[in-house]
Amino acid sequence: QLQLVESGGGWVQPGGSLTLSCAASAVTWPYYTIAWFRQAPGKEREGVSLIESASGTRTKYIDLVKGRFTISRDNSKNTVYLQMNSLKPEDTAVYYCAAGMMYIDLSLEAGKYEYWGQGIQVTVSS
Repeated sequence: QLQLVESGGGWVQPGGSLTLSCAASAVTWPYYTIAWFRQAPGKEREGVSLIESASGTRTKYIDLVKGRFTISRDNSKNTVYLQMNSLKPEDTAVYYCAAGMMYIDLSLEAGKYEYWGQGIQVTVSS
């Protein structure tokens, strides 16, 4: 069983920055690909970014956040980070981290992820 806990959300003005953290509580943590999803009011949940297991060499981003968001992982701290810069009002959503075992084909499909955090609110407004 893998438990995930998000932190670092909150309110920020457009153009500002936030860093989300996803902390896990299992020794098997390094074997999981970790992704960030988000869900805005009235919209479907969408995958935002992922980082592969272990070394985290491979990452993936949706076009909407490329160049603004950076995902990273620190396996010594069982934590994955999502650095979000140049935030826009359309980035407002509940953000979730999720863990899944995949090694060759890395996917941002929600169904590929077994474990989910409880979600954390990010609000971008003036």
